[in-house]
Amino acid sequence: MNFKEAAQLGNYLAKDYAEDFFALLVNYQNISASESASRLGLHIRTAQDFLEAMTRLEILRKEEVYEKKRPYFRYTLQRERIQMDIDLTKIQQKQRPEDLTRQIREKADAGANFSLARGGEYISHVSLWTGSGRDRKERKISLTRPQGLFLYHLPFPNADALPVADIIRKANVDEELAPEILDIIQLLEKYQVIETKK
Repeated sequence: MNFKEAAQLGNYLAKDYAEDFFALLVNYQNISASESASRLGLHIRTAQDFLEAMTRLEILRKEEVYEKKRPYFRYTLQRERIQMDIDLTKIQQKQRPEDLTRQIREKADAGANFSLARGGEYISHVSLWTGSGRDRKERKISLTRPQGLFLYHLPFPNADALPVADIIRKANVDEELAPEILDIIQLLEKYQVIETKK
């Protein structure tokens, strides 16, 4: 089960009526949306959404049947046990070889504020400003120590850009921590605080 499917399942399992709905599905050989809605006191649309979601997740099987020439669906429990097994490494940001070789620096007039930690050895957080006028808001991003060390050694806007790997080495950050460094680079690029030298 991938993360998206697990999130969808978790969302439906959290519904007040979920346990009663599954009890119904265990006890009945098959059931329609209207039958389950009337039995549980739900709106038919709510019952249909639940049944369709469980069908997409392959927990239920649906079959089209006809009654007085009008088609509708009946749902049958396909799995009596639900196990959620999520490989969190699958949602990890994939590192590409060029991520560490591209040359970056702080962007001029980015409007971000880099705050030094006590002792001044690394950056503790970055404050970004979004919006304009009265809608202007501050977003404060707390940094891990490796991220703070990396940003402390980030070249200034008027300095030559350096490869990400060189800044990591200069900051004395373990290269195994590259994924969390790349994550903060990606976020600061989104807010146009860091630029890549073309």
